[in-house]
Amino acid sequence: MWLLSTTRAELKYFVRPEDVPGGYAILSHVWQSDEQSFAGVQNLRCAHEGKNPRDYASEKIKRFCQLAELHGHAWAWADVCCIDKSSSSELSEAINSMYRYYSLARVCYVYLHDVPSRNYGTRFKTSKWHLRGWTLQELIAPATILFLSMEWDLIGTKLDFARMLTDITGIPEEVLTLGKDVGDISIAQRMSWAARRQTTRPEDEAYCLMGIFGISMPTLYGEGRSAFRRLQEEIMKKSVDTSLFAWGFNMHYVQPCTSSRCTLHSRPSTNLFAMSPRDFLYSERICFKEPRHFEGNEVCRFRANLSKWR
Repeated sequence: MWLLSTTRAELKYFVRPEDVPGGYAILSHVWQSDEQSFAGVQNLRCAHEGKNPRDYASEKIKRFCQLAELHGHAWAWADVCCIDKSSSSELSEAINSMYRYYSLARVCYVYLHDVPSRNYGTRFKTSKWHLRGWTLQELIAPATILFLSMEWDLIGTKLDFARMLTDITGIPEEVLTLGKDVGDISIAQRMSWAARRQTTRPEDEAYCLMGIFGISMPTLYGEGRSAFRRLQEEIMKKSVDTSLFAWGFNMHYVQPCTSSRCTLHSRPSTNLFAMSPRDFLYSERICFKEPRHFEGNEVCRFRANLSKWR
């Protein structure tokens, strides 16, 4: 992985995140039109020989590096400039490793470009950061998150905002605070967290979820929505959780649970797999109970153990 030195905003390559001395800080944000690329950061060093390249970096990269340095971090990672997107293999490796990058970071700074330092409460709830596909894993994976206002002031931590974040995102508080492993949540519920989120490219609807499901697969930009089908195929190969197929429910078709058994009604569909995470919009309360194991010559019938919790 490529990392920025926080003192000079110069790029250096490390084979593994674990190899970074002292660890690293990482940035989560909503992309803007004027982001500084990998090549742009490299060019700073060439164009300003004898001067500190950080002084000529974009405002976002400069402020990010300065804050990380202030907090004692020598290295920092930002997706805009720490991935060489001219290399398809490097891009694919970075996308497949993204969840790991965020989970291993010493701290994740979430820069909210649309939230002011003063009276941030309402604006925090409506920030575009909560609506982007990629920021879902960036919220779940890091142990420590510091939320920053548009002025780069600290407004709170993930722990401070845990209950509010649950209300905004639907992610259980115990998952956000790392009290419960994300892998213990049903596939349908995890998919529902992405149902209202958007990505610029259709392929990223799948790619941004790979880490949440522990999946690695080639990234093929140009395949469109086939990427989401491939993601589901890979999930099916490694998981017995049949809630993967609990999609397409309409809230008018859901029968409330009145007993230990619950009947779920969905609109007719001939597809095995969902077309996009939006098909899981009303699957946020679907749980999965793993079937008991049978041995020997025991004859058995399998059924999907799905339930809707209140």
